[in-house]
Amino acid sequence: MKKNQSRRSFLRRAGFGAAAISTAPQILASSYHQKLVLNRTYEENTFAINDQINLALIGSGIQGIYDTTAALKVQGVKLVAACDLYLGRLDRAKELWGEDIAVTRDYREILNRSDVDAVIVAVPDHWHKKITIEAMKAGKAVYCEKPMVQNFVDGHEIIKVQKDTGALCQIGSQGMSSLGNEKARLLYEDGAIGDLVLLDMYNDRYSAEGAWQYPIPPDADPNTVDFDTFLGTAPQVPFDTTRFFRWRNYRDYGTGVAGDLFVHAFSTLNYIISSKGPSRALSTGGLRYWNDGRDVPDVTLTFYDYPKTETHAAFNASFRVNFIAGSGGGGGFKLVGTEGVMEVGSNSVKLVRTKLGRTPGNYSMIAYTEETQKKIRAEYASKNLENRESELNIGETLWEAPDDYKGGHYDHFYNFFQAIRGKNTIIQDPNFGLRAAGAALLANESYYKNKPVNWDPISMKLT
Repeated sequence: MKKNQSRRSFLRRAGFGAAAISTAPQILASSYHQKLVLNRTYEENTFAINDQINLALIGSGIQGIYDTTAALKVQGVKLVAACDLYLGRLDRAKELWGEDIAVTRDYREILNRSDVDAVIVAVPDHWHKKITIEAMKAGKAVYCEKPMVQNFVDGHEIIKVQKDTGALCQIGSQGMSSLGNEKARLLYEDGAIGDLVLLDMYNDRYSAEGAWQYPIPPDADPNTVDFDTFLGTAPQVPFDTTRFFRWRNYRDYGTGVAGDLFVHAFSTLNYIISSKGPSRALSTGGLRYWNDGRDVPDVTLTFYDYPKTETHAAFNASFRVNFIAGSGGGGGFKLVGTEGVMEVGSNSVKLVRTKLGRTPGNYSMIAYTEETQKKIRAEYASKNLENRESELNIGETLWEAPDDYKGGHYDHFYNFFQAIRGKNTIIQDPNFGLRAAGAALLANESYYKNKPVNWDPISMKLT
């Protein structure tokens, strides 16, 4: 947090204190609870056919379908083509978006189409770099799913090509553009939680689907699945439908829980606090339950060191993912500061500010005589550590998006298409994408090397 940002600055801007308490719905023990509404307006236009953005999908799997569904809700966007290596997904694309869309197994046919303005790249991680670079060189605007890359070096190649071509490239961490992130950033910059000391992120799952045991279609065979093309630069192995449909479980094609889940949290964290990322990581975990042939852990705990910068104090971050959480699952993202805590979601932000106990209580006083206790209390009272202001500036506020909020996924595509139309800039460009992906990939680097690893967040390279 910048030096000129203080607790008083936040209280003044946010309207906390006595004035806020007087209008709060509930007052409890000198604190308050209030609920406020987040909101966002969108530019409304009617687009002629010639003004539409023609979109193509490369990788019509689970995430590709969710991405395209969100994208097509934005005004003035039309899907013209889809690509996938499994024929059944091409049938599904037509089922979802109409018989008139073009379908192919060869992404190069998509890039060669003159009527395609933008592409969604939602393929396995080991294909991200190649297709994203070729798409930019072909003059397409690119929405590349997270993580941007499978390894650190690939990210710098994407950054260079984007700079050389001037092509627009949005990295698809869909919560990035959400109302929750936007509000949390404003609150943090206003000093709502003081200096950040800890980021606590966790994601618990308790289902086979949540652990990436996706269903394999009964017609999957060498005729319906182009397995050789899927392998790409990965090691050559015999035809295997499990590897194709559950590729996240294998290091050859994916990036494990770090690349799938950590990267979302890093995108949010780095955005809220305007950070370039951590300097050190230490990871542990193991394969505890899903012994289905995968070679990535299903329980991961990683700890990160963030250095002091102009926008934040030095702090630590804790990331935890458990794919066999007997509690039933859940997740959280909590910024813990010296003066408060923010729990951030795509649709909401909860800020809790509590009073810091500065005077001794019965626990420590029990060791002294009654006379000594009186003297100690008198000494602390003279310092006025717990005054009226400290009593008033505490409480809980919840900001929530309205029920008709279009969602963070929509907002991320809205940002992308508005940038294509020249009305704003990309919120998560390749530089930002590598900072998020690089930080996440440090977890794998540390886990498999069984030691801490160091990272230069400025140059985005291992040190």
